[in-house]
Amino acid sequence: MKKQILDRIKALGGNIDNVQGHSFVDDLLSIQFNTVLYERPQDTPWAESDDQEPIYGLGEYFDQHQALFDRDPEQFFQQLIRDYYQFSEEPRGQTFWQPFLFTPYKQGTDDFEEWNYDFLQDDIDLKEVIQFTQNSKPDFLQLVYRYSFPDQYYICLSDPNLDNPTLFGTDHTVFFREVSNQGSLEQFLNRCMTPDELIEIIKKRLKSENNG
Repeated sequence: MKKQILDRIKALGGNIDNVQGHSFVDDLLSIQFNTVLYERPQDTPWAESDDQEPIYGLGEYFDQHQALFDRDPEQFFQQLIRDYYQFSEEPRGQTFWQPFLFTPYKQGTDDFEEWNYDFLQDDIDLKEVIQFTQNSKPDFLQLVYRYSFPDQYYICLSDPNLDNPTLFGTDHTVFFREVSNQGSLEQFLNRCMTPDELIEIIKKRLKSENNG
């Protein structure tokens, strides 16, 4: 795995102490997060990134804690990070790091018993995966899940570039009947915000609003 990827995982709060460098799969499975991830807003056809909340519900959070922000902005930001960068079932657009193997084509595995019949049906669409791997029956590793569509990101274990593999997104409502290319692992990690990066974005927005 690229050093830049490991460095970025560590910056985002991941524990990489058990990474040995012998097996890409084992290394990913060994990495743990005691926090959630948030992707920075992206430009869309209906809204530019600067017009979107960095995290869903942040405007309401500001309204609820306006007195603290006015009295002590730095204490406000410390509390915001504690409140948002924790495991919570409340949907805020967060992403959960939860790597595990998914092997619907591998005989002898629980996934094969449960999923192989489904994955032999015509509505399973792996063309996005196959064009990268030339493997029509690949093994996968689910890396993360989240509350927004698509809600699960997978790595194909036969990806030709396991130093920086491609992520494929699918959703539980269209599980592998719709699969989208979500870019490389490094690109995904760089889309996520460290707490300091989130605060930078917020302060920049506040400065822009005050100057406007």
